[in-house]
Amino acid sequence: MDDALSSLLHDVRPRGALFDQTTLTAPWSLRIMEETPLALLAMVDGEAWVTPDGGEPVPLREGDVVIVNGPEPYTVSDSPGGEPLALVHGGGLCTAPDGRPVTAAELPMCGYGRGEAEGAVLLKGTYQVRGSVSQRVLDSLPRIARVPAGPEGCPMLSLICQEVRRDAPGQQVMLDRLLDLLLVCTLREWFEQEEARAPSWYRAHGDPQVGRALRLIHGDPSRAWTVAELAAEVGASRARFAQRFSTLMGQPPMTYLTEWRICQAADLLARTDATVDAVSRKVGYANAYALSVAFKRTMGVRPSEHRAMARSAA
Repeated sequence: MDDALSSLLHDVRPRGALFDQTTLTAPWSLRIMEETPLALLAMVDGEAWVTPDGGEPVPLREGDVVIVNGPEPYTVSDSPGGEPLALVHGGGLCTAPDGRPVTAAELPMCGYGRGEAEGAVLLKGTYQVRGSVSQRVLDSLPRIARVPAGPEGCPMLSLICQEVRRDAPGQQVMLDRLLDLLLVCTLREWFEQEEARAPSWYRAHGDPQVGRALRLIHGDPSRAWTVAELAAEVGASRARFAQRFSTLMGQPPMTYLTEWRICQAADLLARTDATVDAVSRKVGYANAYALSVAFKRTMGVRPSEHRAMARSAA
């Protein structure tokens, strides 16, 4: 099933945890300036505060996981406020406040005792996200989404900690995969919280009829679906199905189908060398002209222009 969360898992590219099992000794404060679309912070031990520029500090306690949405800078520190003691840039570059390049080992607040020293232990994964479908997930998130630790802790976080301590061959690959799973698990937990106000596409997946219709559309967008055919597949009358779909999704079935097809087409154009005509048939349009008309109406540009912009931004 190619839903938005599944697509996100395929579309993210983890870079690993910058400070791995590093112990951060108070006072410590890191200003993150990596400009990545998505970051995940997990508190293995101790407490911290995450402060987005212009926003309120968010507590990060042991076992908590925070998703940071957007490329704007933010600060992670042992207490709210105060000046950063290190600046973290893209590509793993770390500088002192005066701009002098430094390694984590040179910073007095960082240690490599792998749990032997006392202090806070922070895991951080940064992600490159691509794809129109994945953008739906990002658009539904606040700047900071915090998922508190459950009563039994987070099993995925425990696995990551075990892998970090092993220091075995293939460790970074394992960490990247585990960070992928931790991200999706955290997103699920976030959307289940009342304060998250989960998007309609997430809530509707739990509905027996609308959820099945979404899986049918996602699984075979090229099929010439009609409202009547979808209703028959899910065991409902046409009128009842159309009303329930519109109520849960906030739009009629055919409108959603069109948007999903265009999102799929946009991603195919950006990632493959398939012709516009081939892409059009794959997502349910008769030919390149039909796709171009729908694409321009929805995206504001022609398919060829979208492909060119995607390639130049890569």
